[in-house]
Amino acid sequence: MRRCSRRSSLEPELGPAPNRGGHAIGAAAAALTELEARAVEAGLNGEQFVHLVLPLLKRLVLLQRGSAQADQDLSSAMQAPCRSNHHGIHKPIVLLNGPVGVGKTTLGRTLQLLAPCLGLHLAVASIDDVYFPLAERRRRLAGNPFGVMRVPPGSHDIGLLMERLQVWRAGSRLRLPRFDKTLVDGQGDRAGETEQSADALVLEGWLVGCRALGSDRLAGAMARLEGWNLSEPELEWLPHWDRELEAYEGLWQSCDGLWLLRPNHWSLPRRWRFQAEARQRRAGGAWLSPGALDQLVRASLHSLPPPLYQDPLVAGPAADANGQLPLLGFTLLDRRRRCLSSQLGELGLG
Repeated sequence: MRRCSRRSSLEPELGPAPNRGGHAIGAAAAALTELEARAVEAGLNGEQFVHLVLPLLKRLVLLQRGSAQADQDLSSAMQAPCRSNHHGIHKPIVLLNGPVGVGKTTLGRTLQLLAPCLGLHLAVASIDDVYFPLAERRRRLAGNPFGVMRVPPGSHDIGLLMERLQVWRAGSRLRLPRFDKTLVDGQGDRAGETEQSADALVLEGWLVGCRALGSDRLAGAMARLEGWNLSEPELEWLPHWDRELEAYEGLWQSCDGLWLLRPNHWSLPRRWRFQAEARQRRAGGAWLSPGALDQLVRASLHSLPPPLYQDPLVAGPAADANGQLPLLGFTLLDRRRRCLSSQLGELGLG
């Protein structure tokens, strides 16, 4: 893992290879400067652009083009023919895992804004867009210890999402539900659908890529929860959430890789989420009471406690023994969401 610096070896990536003359390097620097300016306008800082946005975009291009040469520049990658599968052009899906409030929405908006500059039509969606309708969530989450009607595993219509992704990869436009968390006094509900053409998809969420442990491994791992202060009902529900997570496995295996955003302390998601709610309240949008908001944040941190489900993703490939779902990158952020360190993983192309 490397400490983030203001610039890195990524700097000349937009320059045309193989000719590395002064004019080419100057054009590359100018293109990077313009891209960075757009990223900053979208709400990110310069370090996030250099150590997060640019390498993540590069991996998306390489995945779509089918190149495992992660050290080549972007222009070379974009000039390569697209990788084909039995449906035609390969459409990669990258999972973006990060806790509530870490900035996934801002990052996704920036990636979508900059991707066309690299010849990539990128869609960004949240796994929360496929929450079940409210009536179904009420049934599935009845009696849960957090008193929430969304967030924990089991809240999402994974069957619908996988069906839509399969149709998209077969050549159709990407059509997904849209979820509005401000509806029904903050409990949220579906609000129509979106439809778009896309070469690649970033699917973000706090639990994407997390793997079920199974009853035996879960029982053996409980000692790692010391200091997390789970209540007795929360501990009793852990096996239930673990079983619900099994339904997500097919989705993870259909994806091309995982990128992790991590706080340097797990107390930060609550701080970040309350800050975001305060901004929404000042802007005149619907907002939750502090108690309801605290329940949602706690549900995200205690239904799948990080020592059991999130931290293992950093240690190695977010995969089972067959090696699916390679870890593409890992970025550690401080309380102001500044990049503390970053690590690039393997593309894992077959």
